[in-house]
Amino acid sequence: MIRITQIKISINEPVTKVKALVLKKLKIQESDLLDFRIYKESIDARHRGEIDFIYTVDVALENEGKILAKKLKNVSLAPVLDYKNPDKGSKTLAHRPLVIGFGPAGMFAALLLAQNGYRPIVLERGQAVDERVKSIDAFWTEGKLNPKSNVQFGEGGAGTFSDGKLTSRVRDLRGRKVLEEFVAAGAPEDILYKAHPHVGTDLLRDIVKKIRQQIIALGGEVHFEAQVEQFVLENQALQAVKLVDGRQFEASQAILAIGHSARDTFSELYEKGVDITAKPFAVGVRIEHPQKMINKAQYKEFAEHPRLGAAEYRLTYKASSGRGVYTFCMCPGGLVVPAASEEGRLVTNGMSEHARDQKNANSGLLVQVFPEDFPTNHPLAGVEFQRELESKAFELGGSNYKAPAQLVGDFLDGQASTAMGSVEPSYALGVTPTDLTQLFPEFITDSMKEAIVGLDKKMHGFALSDAVMTGVESRSSSPVRINRDEENFQSVSTKGIYPSGEGAGFAGGIVSAAIDGLKCAEALISEFAQPEMED
Repeated sequence: MIRITQIKISINEPVTKVKALVLKKLKIQESDLLDFRIYKESIDARHRGEIDFIYTVDVALENEGKILAKKLKNVSLAPVLDYKNPDKGSKTLAHRPLVIGFGPAGMFAALLLAQNGYRPIVLERGQAVDERVKSIDAFWTEGKLNPKSNVQFGEGGAGTFSDGKLTSRVRDLRGRKVLEEFVAAGAPEDILYKAHPHVGTDLLRDIVKKIRQQIIALGGEVHFEAQVEQFVLENQALQAVKLVDGRQFEASQAILAIGHSARDTFSELYEKGVDITAKPFAVGVRIEHPQKMINKAQYKEFAEHPRLGAAEYRLTYKASSGRGVYTFCMCPGGLVVPAASEEGRLVTNGMSEHARDQKNANSGLLVQVFPEDFPTNHPLAGVEFQRELESKAFELGGSNYKAPAQLVGDFLDGQASTAMGSVEPSYALGVTPTDLTQLFPEFITDSMKEAIVGLDKKMHGFALSDAVMTGVESRSSSPVRINRDEENFQSVSTKGIYPSGEGAGFAGGIVSAAIDGLKCAEALISEFAQPEMED
């Protein structure tokens, strides 16, 4: 195919004009096109009073060589983006491979294994998505937490109840396969070319089910409410796993995609001698602004233009202490949601549906924390740091899963909030106005205060006095890294365990986690032949 870049149309021109501009550029007729597809769409809002859409387009023609010979500006041969399955190894695989966890990393690892004939067995501690929705609804409406299946645990992982962002700063061709599999499972086709694609939690629920059904149709198994309690090792090599319900699965190879909140599994791995180290992460609050204000700040006079939708932002600031402060998982037209996974601890997260049509925008406002901030050098010290914050947040909110909240103006002025203002908090179980400085260590509070003022200079309105800060956002990424060999992707200490995705400390989002799951599956496939059918 031929790739044409830098095709520009104004915001008020229809997308159909793109094809006309391609035909004009190449000096061909529409009948000459064998295939036409938009590869990328981005928004150029750099010039005041003007917004343009910039397109990259791939076309197939019978006379591609003739066109390329003209050496037209911004016209070149399109790179090949087709995913190539790895060559299969020759070692005997005694048992079917396990995939532990069914978030993005586990899901795509299992899918690739199934597509190549390995008939994986997936063990997911939470519920299938339909049952999981019921458990989460009971928590969000009645405060009845199910520690086994919640926003963190269950089919699709934590990403199922998020904005469903499919952006990734990882430059890897596997990302294209991830997006194509999502489209094949029912995602909108525009995720293949949008600069900031997202699906939304409402669509993700059906998508993850269809991927699960594909894995099963290809010979795989997916077991829900199947929490691994114990890893059976011999000479530091995997032999089997035991579940909390007493079942045991023999296995010499297991992709470990447990997510960033599987704290009990972290402890089990540590006790079994699996090499784990503490790593930096970030904690903070969810900050909510009116979505119309964000639209105005980002798009100016084009704020409510129908082609733009709800505006996004991504902001960073370096505090005088040297700590990074940044916005995370920004949810346009979204909600702040209860995301606890342990009783007596409170966690918040952000979520949007595909339409992004709620009245508030929210994002995590996070401050970096480092292993040296923890009271001990234990590999799981970051877990305890999170737990302490979550317990304090639970108490500060009233010990009933209401969330502690404070107005930005009060936070900057150093006074407790006693009531909310013009921005209505969206947290489903209600908020308790309070003083969030009681929640955080001083270094986090000071960094956040400084950053809010600094970020307001980058996006006017960020320091809106009535904006709401809701605590605590503590699960932005894993507090540990389960160290692995980057050649065979297995644990550096334990044969047969492939640490993967966010929980293992190797990803940060749906697409990057899915890519990492593919990498681990590829490593397994490259070393081992598929198991015999009679196993």
